[in-house]
Formats: sequence, structure tokens, C-alpha cells
Amino acid sequence: MQEKTLIVIAGPTGVGKTAAAIKIARALGTEIISADSRQIFREIPIGTAAPTADEQALAKHHFVGFKSITDYYSAAEFEADVLALLPSLFAKSDYAVMCGGSMLYVDAVCKGIDLMPTISTEVREKVLRQYHECGIECIIAQLELLDPDYLKIVDIKNEKRLLHALEICLQAGVPYSSLRTGQVKPRPFKIVKIGLDMPREELFGRINRRVDAMIDAGLVEEARSVYPQRHLNSLNTVGFKEMFAWIDGEMDFITARERIKKNTRVYAKRQLTWYSKDPAMKWFHPCEVENILSELI
Repeated sequence: MQEKTLIVIAGPTGVGKTAAAIKIARALGTEIISADSRQIFREIPIGTAAPTADEQALAKHHFVGFKSITDYYSAAEFEADVLALLPSLFAKSDYAVMCGGSMLYVDAVCKGIDLMPTISTEVREKVLRQYHECGIECIIAQLELLDPDYLKIVDIKNEKRLLHALEICLQAGVPYSSLRTGQVKPRPFKIVKIGLDMPREELFGRINRRVDAMIDAGLVEEARSVYPQRHLNSLNTVGFKEMFAWIDGEMDFITARERIKKNTRVYAKRQLTWYSKDPAMKWFHPCEVENILSELI
């Protein structure tokens, strides 16, 4: 009996993961698990570059647009949901494809998430209120008191992680770092990691063109539709932050558009730095799908 295999398609934003994943899934007769922490929200498909209806018709995608921006969803919940889904996918094929650039979501499935307390609505709202009233500096100051060890290793530019760490500290009553074991959980299937990359000039050109395409597709209208809920953590992301700043009159439209491109490029570099540290990752250009399939089979 052939061993079941989860194929992970990772890489920086804008590199072409979705197109490659569709080709691979179709060749192997399987479906795609989206590992993107923003594409799960149904109200913002343009700003998150979610797979289009045509793309989803080519290969079935799971975990796309299945939550509202008002819903709470975590990497731990994603881990549990994916592990519950995989048996049904493996019953139909020896392979399943997971595609996405959210590093924590990918790691949650491949390595496992440490058991953490469920964050109450009261704690979450308290942290968000502090963040919106006092800024990220207030969150950092509290972490300096509650969990200085974590503050030494976290990317302080990653506001989402800082907020989550403070939530855990307040909910659990112990430092977040004390609950992080870093132990890899065994999985009853094989994991093959495929990283997609290309020369920086080519990647950055793709990112710039994709931002322009998002705007042409209606990003402005999408941002206006969710603007009244701009305080939500689900909207604290590249694309919407800049659009909201423009709507608020803090910058002109051209500046906002170029800022989205720049911040997306910065995020892509951060993703590549993260994935480059994984020795299990096998790297290909997104055009090398036939080589990827040869490697898999």
C-alpha cells in the first residue's frame, strides 16, 4: 500500500503558488488545502488574491472564503481542521496538496502547534482596545513585563504575533514562551515540501503588477465595503492598511498604491527568509511543474 503524501507548495507572495498547485493537484487527481490566513475571509477575496471561481473550478480548494472577517480563527484551529479533512482526501488519492504562504499555518500542519488556552472574547477585546488606543508600543511594553524572553526572539514588526502573545499571557497567567515546547508532532503521512522562488527582479515585477491588477479588479471598492470594520485583526494586513490610510486622508492614492507594493515586497522577503531555514524544502521555479511532478512521483 502506497504511503499517503501531503505535498506542501510554499514560497513568497506573488510567486505563482496557486497556478502551480492547481497543475500539480490535477496531475495527481487530488484537491488543494489553502494555507493562507487571510484568504479564509469571504469578504476580501481581491485584497487577499484568493483563488478565483475559475481557478477553484479547475481544482477544489478547501478553507477559502469559509469565515467572516468578524470570526476568530487561529493556526491551532487550522491544524485541527486540516487533520480532520485529510483522511477523506487520502481516501480518494494517495496525495493531497497544501498551498499557501502563511508560515504559521504551514508549520501548524507539518509540525504541530503547542497546546494553548482558548482566548476569551473579553481578553481579545481588551488587547485590541489597548492596541487601537495606545498603539503597538503599548503591547510591546506589556510583553516586556509579562514575557521578556519571547520579546527577544519575536519579529517586533509582526503586530499579529505580538498581539497573540499578549493574549496568551493574559489568558494563561504565565509567559507565552513557557508554553512553547517546539516539539514536532508525528504525522501519519509523508510530507514533501516544495518551495517556489525566482530571481528578485522577476518576483518584484510580478508583485507590482499584481497590486495594479487588484486595484483594477476593485480593491478600492472592497476596502470601502469593510472600512467600518477596519479595527478588526483580520483587516490588519497589507493592502487594507494602506487603503484605509488613503480613505482617512493620511496619504494620497498614488502613495497608497506604491506603499502596498513596497510592503508586499518586504513581506515576500520575510517569507523567503523563514522558508530558507527549512532544510526539508526543495526549491523550484514555478514554471518547473513537470520537474516537481518528477520529483514527487
